[in-house]
Amino acid sequence: MAVTSSTDNSVTTLTLDSPHNRNALSTILVDELEAGLKAAADDPDVRAIVLTHTGGTFCAGADLSEAGSSVESRTSQMLGLLRLIVETPKPVVGQIDGHVRAGGMGLVAACDIAVAGTAATFALTEARLGLAASIVSLTVLPRLDSRAASRYFLTGEKFGAHEAEAIGLISEASSDPASTVVDILDSLRQASPQGLAESKWLTTRAVVAGFDARGEELSAHSARLFASDEAREGMMSFLQKRPPSWAGVKPAE
Repeated sequence: MAVTSSTDNSVTTLTLDSPHNRNALSTILVDELEAGLKAAADDPDVRAIVLTHTGGTFCAGADLSEAGSSVESRTSQMLGLLRLIVETPKPVVGQIDGHVRAGGMGLVAACDIAVAGTAATFALTEARLGLAASIVSLTVLPRLDSRAASRYFLTGEKFGAHEAEAIGLISEASSDPASTVVDILDSLRQASPQGLAESKWLTTRAVVAGFDARGEELSAHSARLFASDEAREGMMSFLQKRPPSWAGVKPAE
């Protein structure tokens, strides 16, 4: 099992629990996360959903060990997962106390509220692998200011929780994210189910429109890049822990 689920006091907690691959977005993890989201959405006693993780990494992005599987099915699966988080009529609260990379950034951005520990780091590393943040751009770009988007989409640099808060990726950088999320959940419990669902519809309708307008195009874009020679080199270099063939040498100081 790659995702565990528990429900207590009107809140379902979905925990990414696949430490062997740093909670990468394997087919199994995505399937189980989708099932957990749907079950929580269908439960009339659940008021909110918390998305969190075990280990030092929230999500490492795509599971590159599955690179030989159908590219089209994997991109379609990711598109469906992000849309499901956005369209789930109950608030999804991200509780992050670890590192977030690539596709994991899409999960964080899809959450309605996201709280990260001050030791967390974030990076859109796709360009360093011969790829682009195609599908996750549907949730990430509406969150970031345009200068930050240009910088981090292009450079793949790491940045911390305070920077993530400043540019809009997360709601709050907290020294105690679990405690902060408890306070947020207490506030959500004061709202009615209808009030939460209709308020979420207002805040996500533009993002959903982006999925309608560009989802199919970006899914095809992602599939094309994953099948390219540069991406194969990028993924192999990552798995082999070596620089890719195109990586430049840092100038001597």
